[in-house]
Amino acid sequence: MAEVEKPTMKDIAASVVDRSYLHEDRMVLGYSVVRNNAVISEGWALNEITVERDSTTMVELFLEIDHRPLSHWGCDGLICSTPTGSTAYAFSAGGPIMWPEVDAFVLLPISAHALFSRPMVISTKSEIVVTVESQKALLSADALRKLPLLAGDRVVITRNPHTIKLAHIKATRFTDRLVAKFKLPVEGWRGE
Repeated sequence: MAEVEKPTMKDIAASVVDRSYLHEDRMVLGYSVVRNNAVISEGWALNEITVERDSTTMVELFLEIDHRPLSHWGCDGLICSTPTGSTAYAFSAGGPIMWPEVDAFVLLPISAHALFSRPMVISTKSEIVVTVESQKALLSADALRKLPLLAGDRVVITRNPHTIKLAHIKATRFTDRLVAKFKLPVEGWRGE
């Protein structure tokens, strides 16, 4: 999430030269795609990994957490988000906002045709497996890297052991960045 006050290029350059910037570590998701018992792709994402439809029809997904079946959905997709990504695609899809220090993932079915389709907050120690049961789907990592998926493909999602360092010019609390980004009314609901 952006700084509350946008720094100028001069401010950024000065903080780099002086080494006066601050940094924070953010967790990263890791994924592997298994097809016919062989890993065909591996990668990572800072914000989210999404398994979504690749056509005009719903995608059929089966979800397991820690080797236990959880649910089966006909849906537009499933988002697995880090706290960093909770203010991105997951937020737009109705997921909760998580503070960066929270050690958890959000799982969020997208437009699921099911009675149980609420966002779930789960431990980063868990292993998430999403199996594609329809003809085709698409894996998206931070909406940048896309991989076509076929029926039977399994997407295994875990916490990546590495982190990403985000730099800040000055210390700003997450709450203040949240208020600034979403223009939240902190003066009262009537604007008083």
